[in-house]
Amino acid sequence: MHTKTLAELAQGLKRREFSSRELTQHFLDRIRRHDGTLNAFITVTPERALADADAADVALDRGEGGPLTGIPLAQKDIFCTDGIRTTCGSRMLDNFPPPYDATVVARLAQAGTVLLGKLNMDEFAMGSSNETSYYGPVRNPWNTDCVPGGSSGGSAAAVAAGLTPAATGTDTGGSIRQPAAFCGITGLKPTYGRVSRWGMIAFASSLDQGGPMARSAEDCAMLLQAMAGFDPKDSTSVDRPVPDYGAALDRDLRGIRIGLPEEYFADLDPAMAQVLEAAMAEYRRLGVEFKAVSLPNIGLSVPAYYVIAPSECSSNLARYDGVRYGYRCRDPRDLEDLYLRTRAEGFGAEVKRRILIGTYALSAGYYDAYYLKAQKIRRLIADDFRRAFQEVDALLGPTTPTPAFRLGEKTGDPIAMYLSDIYTIAVNLAGLPGMSVPAGFIDGRPVGMQLIGDYFAEDRLLNIAHRYQRETDWHRRLPPEFA
Repeated sequence: MHTKTLAELAQGLKRREFSSRELTQHFLDRIRRHDGTLNAFITVTPERALADADAADVALDRGEGGPLTGIPLAQKDIFCTDGIRTTCGSRMLDNFPPPYDATVVARLAQAGTVLLGKLNMDEFAMGSSNETSYYGPVRNPWNTDCVPGGSSGGSAAAVAAGLTPAATGTDTGGSIRQPAAFCGITGLKPTYGRVSRWGMIAFASSLDQGGPMARSAEDCAMLLQAMAGFDPKDSTSVDRPVPDYGAALDRDLRGIRIGLPEEYFADLDPAMAQVLEAAMAEYRRLGVEFKAVSLPNIGLSVPAYYVIAPSECSSNLARYDGVRYGYRCRDPRDLEDLYLRTRAEGFGAEVKRRILIGTYALSAGYYDAYYLKAQKIRRLIADDFRRAFQEVDALLGPTTPTPAFRLGEKTGDPIAMYLSDIYTIAVNLAGLPGMSVPAGFIDGRPVGMQLIGDYFAEDRLLNIAHRYQRETDWHRRLPPEFA
């Protein structure tokens, strides 16, 4: 059953070929058998999962429920879950069971899904390799000596290895798309404001966005249908109708214009260029037209991001002080000692690095020189995309510069680690939707093709990805050790 897509599992449940309890038990067994190798889960919830499954079976036997009723999935451990420990991959929240569900969690539960557990991640979503987690690194199921990407590495690894048919992720600078590419699955970062951020623990509030991670574009469409929509509890949520994503999947691609950003293809690794050329050939057979476009300010996206994101992180993480909730140091001498030792002991090295960078960038005398200038560059990057979408319907390029790298390869060089997201960061700065689609392999490791759309054009991206996946089988391939 773990080889089936979400859509195929939904059909099997609807036809009662198997029950939700049988399906859920199958995935719980796979987690028990394989997660010791991958370390993809922080918390597994078997009792909750089987109770959810039994409730789903009752609804299905009555002919009730929707397309996701009875489907098991797992949540990235950045989404608050009522009564279930939510750690954000950090010692700071190791003992934190929230008293409420995040909106994404609540909406997926309302859709009838079954919660398998909470997935490992880079600490507070800060990382590109899932090596900054307090609970240890996640391993890539295609090569367990390699990283799965980050920060949603647990989500990507669990889906790729068949420990869950789908998962949630969050994307601040590529944290859905980059691990999706490294693990050979499909991941969608929606338009900023399309999916509620309420109950999603904040890293950088103007960049964070939750989204689906699954095997196929069709699966992502099913998940996004349940996740998307206005939420009055989230001030950044956009009040805009949600289209029928499934209805758009099979639209004809003849006449669709896809832009090829010159900056994404300059100095591109030859093996990656070959993968993209093969994907473009498939699209040409489907009637797609390609056009060269330019994003002249895209080269400034990494430095702008690494001023803006740490600045917002510095502000958001100020709440972790040992007073209200979370980790608290032992036997503080006074209030100042409580603050200092709690934060020094509770946060890991990468989180501390970003807090320090952000605090410096926001300090008196440096705000204009760093943070304000980075925001101006952000506007220039968004304007570049706006001009490009006047000429084309979507953009295509690589998701990552290379396949997954080895564990420990970049931990001593933060700049090299940050450049892993060089093709994804600009999408977050502009607030656009983007997705990674499996497109081939390099040296036995999967690589992804990135599709970028105009604001709220997720239906178009899903359509373009789905039609490609009807012609190829990259998204259906499983790591041999977990097949």
